[in-house]
Amino acid sequence: MTNPQPATELFTPSGVITLTTDFGHKDPFVGVMKGQVLRRLPTAQLVDLTHEVLVHWPAEAGFWLGRSFRYFPTGTVHVAVVDPGVGSSRDIAVVEAEGQVFLAPDNGLLAGVLERLRSPPLLRLLDSSILPRLDVHRPSATFHGRDIFAPLAAELAAGRVRPDALGATVAELVPGWLEEPVVSAGQVSGAVVTVDHFGNLLTNIDATLLPQVPHPIVRAGGREMPLKRTYSDARPGDYLALVNSFGVLEIARAEQSAAQGLGLDRGAPVLVTTRRGP
Repeated sequence: MTNPQPATELFTPSGVITLTTDFGHKDPFVGVMKGQVLRRLPTAQLVDLTHEVLVHWPAEAGFWLGRSFRYFPTGTVHVAVVDPGVGSSRDIAVVEAEGQVFLAPDNGLLAGVLERLRSPPLLRLLDSSILPRLDVHRPSATFHGRDIFAPLAAELAAGRVRPDALGATVAELVPGWLEEPVVSAGQVSGAVVTVDHFGNLLTNIDATLLPQVPHPIVRAGGREMPLKRTYSDARPGDYLALVNSFGVLEIARAEQSAAQGLGLDRGAPVLVTTRRGP
């Protein structure tokens, strides 16, 4: 992930902060992060993007954040914490792009954001020496979401610190964990990135790749599925594929769970190929 030139639209804070984590809702981790933000910025507008990312898999967080950030106003601060390396020597990435700021561990999480930007970003790594000046002292080795990310987000959203004060620019960040789809003669191969609440399997195959396959059919879990426009175009219980509202290929089962029926989960291979016969 390279940084060829400066961003064209700089960040002006709006007070909006989004949170994306793998913390779930059983424990108080998300609530405590929000409390840390509100202590510093009581007027913050906090939005939970999702806290049900697969534990320890940054790729899923980047997938959702990369397909969601444009629905937020410029000036939004996006915090994403899926951090199996918390407390280690891993860096914290600060990305300024399209008038928004993204904070995440530098562990490949933000690859899903960077690949979808329309203009070059500014990439930085946090200089930890600035933390005491922001009244961040002795952060826990195991909860940087509370002790570092939340305070940084609040200070950025309040306009008390600028992204360029947080660290020097770098040429690249740690690459993503998920390989890009492979396009070859008459087919596209990819993988399931996440499973939604309905049991639909969302892939990393973008809709823009599908026109490269004439008369497409989708193969996954030992089945072939037709490409439909929407769920109701299939009979209840039938499997189908479609381009969903986030612009990616999705495998579904009408009125049922495709994940359960096919026995597939994140990482499962998916192939789009040309339909044989009439």
